[in-house]
Amino acid sequence: MEPHFFSQKITAWYNVHKRDLPWRNIHNPYFIWLSEVILQQTRVVQGMPYYFKFIETFPTVQDLASADEKDVLRLWQGLGYYSRARNLHTTAKMVVENYGGEFPDNYNELLKLKGIGTYTAAAIASFAFGEKVAVLDGNVYRVLSRVFGEETDIASNEAKKVFTKIAESVLPESDSDTHNQAIMEFGATQCTPGMPNCMFCPLAMECVANATGRVGMLPVKSKKIKVRERFFNYFVIEQNRKFVMHERTQKDVWAGMYDFYLKEFTENVELLEEIEAEDNFLKNILENSLIKYKSEIYTHVLTHQKIQTRFWRVELNNNFVLDLPSDLKWYSIDEVDDLPKSTLVNNFLESFIFSLNS
Repeated sequence: MEPHFFSQKITAWYNVHKRDLPWRNIHNPYFIWLSEVILQQTRVVQGMPYYFKFIETFPTVQDLASADEKDVLRLWQGLGYYSRARNLHTTAKMVVENYGGEFPDNYNELLKLKGIGTYTAAAIASFAFGEKVAVLDGNVYRVLSRVFGEETDIASNEAKKVFTKIAESVLPESDSDTHNQAIMEFGATQCTPGMPNCMFCPLAMECVANATGRVGMLPVKSKKIKVRERFFNYFVIEQNRKFVMHERTQKDVWAGMYDFYLKEFTENVELLEEIEAEDNFLKNILENSLIKYKSEIYTHVLTHQKIQTRFWRVELNNNFVLDLPSDLKWYSIDEVDDLPKSTLVNNFLESFIFSLNS
């Protein structure tokens, strides 16, 4: 297929079928950047409310840069992959400190910002500044692989080079930003992973995968993700309607978030005697408290992790004075509600707060 023919068909389809999304038809690099970060590994229907919350709370990159990280994480709560929020905040500060509050206007300079990789840099450069640069996300990989019959494993080291060459070959000289929007939208709504609508596809006659019966086989992705199993026991320590919370400072997916006192195991452990073994702090608590509640198992699945969690509600005796380590603090239930928390902890708290107030 001639490159210009591919672009013409994709763009014509887009002009008829594109979704009305708030970050389209604008050239504000800050808003475009926010939308791209929010939509990484997030569906549009889930990400759109967060997009509106962010542009309302932080209408400029300066507002985001000057915010407290806890407020940024709190606003992000529920989206997961919290490193995105931390990088978002860091990048905003870099834009303000190093670029006078103005986003760099070209692909190569955008790549120097923390958390902005090749795809996001290309998207901002293309959509905000009209630079002729090809975008390459999962949707684009899929469309190009099927249409051109490209069998390079998209999880392999050479995939980026191979597909970038194809993407650049079909990029038109003018209106490349519209072309980029079109191919991404085409992959998101027409040439979908599971059940692509090949019968009404404008490229059905030229598509190699369609002609050879390999639509379901392309793109090739052979790498398997190893899932790590984790078993959490959270202790919800309560006294006079105040609760002990812990800020996670270690480098993991929940860094900067708050949770309860945690005992983690590599297998499911249900007996308190085993959980508290060699933990004098927890032993002291359990000897001076009443266990009011033991939850069922909450299962939380991340890309590389499966976390099974049980919550123990522990009410300390009123006259008992608990000596807290420096990384634990008391919070009222309203303060707990305002803290940034993982989806796992927040889902538990929604039912827990309801039971407290009922």
